[in-house]
Amino acid sequence: MITYSKQTIDNNDILQVSKVLKSDFLTQGPKVPIFEKKICKFTSSKYCVAVNSASSGLYLACKALNLKKDDFIWTVSNSFAATANCILLSGYKVDFVDIDEDNWNLSISKLEKKLSVAKKKRKLPKAIIVVHLAGLPVDPIQLKKLSKKYKFKIIEDAAHSIGSKYYNKKVGSCKWSDICVFSFHPVKIITTAEGGCITTNNKEYFEKMILMRNNGITKNVRKFKNKNLGDWYYEQHSLGFNFRMNDLQAALGINQLKKINYFVKKRNLIALNYRKKLKNIPLNFQQVGNNFLSSYHLFIIKLKDKKKHKKLFNYLRSNKIFVNLHYLPIHLHPFYRSIGFKKKDLPISEDYSSSAISIPIYPKLSLVNQNKVIKLIFKFFKSYEK
Repeated sequence: MITYSKQTIDNNDILQVSKVLKSDFLTQGPKVPIFEKKICKFTSSKYCVAVNSASSGLYLACKALNLKKDDFIWTVSNSFAATANCILLSGYKVDFVDIDEDNWNLSISKLEKKLSVAKKKRKLPKAIIVVHLAGLPVDPIQLKKLSKKYKFKIIEDAAHSIGSKYYNKKVGSCKWSDICVFSFHPVKIITTAEGGCITTNNKEYFEKMILMRNNGITKNVRKFKNKNLGDWYYEQHSLGFNFRMNDLQAALGINQLKKINYFVKKRNLIALNYRKKLKNIPLNFQQVGNNFLSSYHLFIIKLKDKKKHKKLFNYLRSNKIFVNLHYLPIHLHPFYRSIGFKKKDLPISEDYSSSAISIPIYPKLSLVNQNKVIKLIFKFFKSYEK
């Protein structure tokens, strides 16, 4: 079976985790702050909060903005459910913006039109969550211009895109955004098994997310409101959760981060080979602009004839190529339909989901196996020409 993605673990990764297992700390030890500092250095951000998942990170990011109940946050439907769920779980209202026909990310032009209408109705969003699909960032400069004009905050759902760049800046630098969230799930660019992190340059947001990550509890003596009664003393200042990353995960993340440039380079080489070999097949690829570097968490093909979509999907799986779809539109899931969203609300997102397939891409994908995928796709389309 050739999967659409998988983790890349070597003996040194195993060694670093083993060292933690033999150490005094499995949780709340020295590895998590070290990992956070290394993420800050890599992304050129001021602050980092390591968490147990990107889903937790998105929730913390929404809560850190300190919006009012029922304020609107907009996002895209072409994403994993967590991108929209975090908005509702935070007590805010969600709405969706359709995607671009060429890069399948949030459409800046459609966003601008929707904002113009919303301003007249006095229903502007207080924040936008953009998703960098497959590792390709949304244009940050255009988005920032709109945020200044319409006064909304920007959260980057960068679950796919650690190692990606826009305008020579790494995603996660937060140069054009308020908060950025990464995922370290096994199929992502680097992994901590489960896990994720949040970067920001805003100290207030950082301190709020650190507090919420740890059940609202602080052990920072400078933050205490009452007299410090001893080394055992701590205070709860807010409600929160146990969203912490453990030291085992952080040790793996530290070692994985050393290899990230290799991982991104290898993924780009695999993507380039797909583009060259499949260019004469009736498919579309995600369009990557000159000022962008994609981490290629996913390599997505979009069929020009969507009538063949299910047949190609089933054909590849029957030949032990475990392709997938990223994503089913969030707004068409039963829960989101129950709160008022319906078919034809987002026509481009809906068309995309009925014609897109994620094919295998990961650093250890051999040329032999990649060529096997390519040959099967050629064979499938040749069968239609007869």
